[in-house]
Amino acid sequence: MNVFLWIVQAVLAAVFVLSGVMKSTQPKEKLSPNLPWVEDFSLGTVRRIGIAELLGGLGLILPAATGIAPILTPIAATCLAVVMVLAAATHLRRKEPSGVAANAVLLVLAVLVAWGRFGPYGW
Repeated sequence: MNVFLWIVQAVLAAVFVLSGVMKSTQPKEKLSPNLPWVEDFSLGTVRRIGIAELLGGLGLILPAATGIAPILTPIAATCLAVVMVLAAATHLRRKEPSGVAANAVLLVLAVLVAWGRFGPYGW
């Protein structure tokens, strides 16, 4: 199960780091064709969401891999789960079921990592 959790952490980290870099560096005009929800938020909010995702993605791997404060890994997974709940709420409000489905998958994976690393497969 430990190897499985590492694989899930790596996949989640890649998704969130890439998404975070994209949201924190690109202008809204470039993001809006693929992410229409950005029109509902200010540029600063989109940037903060991107930074949160970037830091959360790094937090899934770096603390556990370095052994420095590994408790931060399940905390990062929990925080990303909260971000996914909020993102799903936004997609529900905008009537975007495909966005809700993607958020639900990422939410389940983040909760799995948080459960495993807080619980029986922690450090």
